[in-house]
Amino acid sequence: VQTDNADQRTGVDIVRRAIETPVRQIAENAGAEGSIIVGKLREKSEFGWGWNAQTNEFGDLFGQGVIDPAKVVRTALQDAASVAGLLVTTEAMVAEKPKKEAAAPAMPAGAGMDF
Repeated sequence: VQTDNADQRTGVDIVRRAIETPVRQIAENAGAEGSIIVGKLREKSEFGWGWNAQTNEFGDLFGQGVIDPAKVVRTALQDAASVAGLLVTTEAMVAEKPKKEAAAPAMPAGAGMDF
């Protein structure tokens, strides 16, 4: 992607990393190494080519029936961008206060290891 300045390049890099995150997580959930899958996907830019997490194979995702409907993907990206924009422009946030949990009780003498 061609950019006019460093700010635009930074924005493009942020979006690229954000787009990789779901692929990495799907790969991790399927028991594969996310960074290896993303690396192989970067090597080939053919439209529709990708990784099928169910079969652990690379190939034509349209032919395999894996591709999500465009509306679902577009909506997810729009929602993510909206939340990211909100967080960037917000001066304060409200979050739950972390609860302090009591320390675990000490082990009794011998800890069941009496012989």
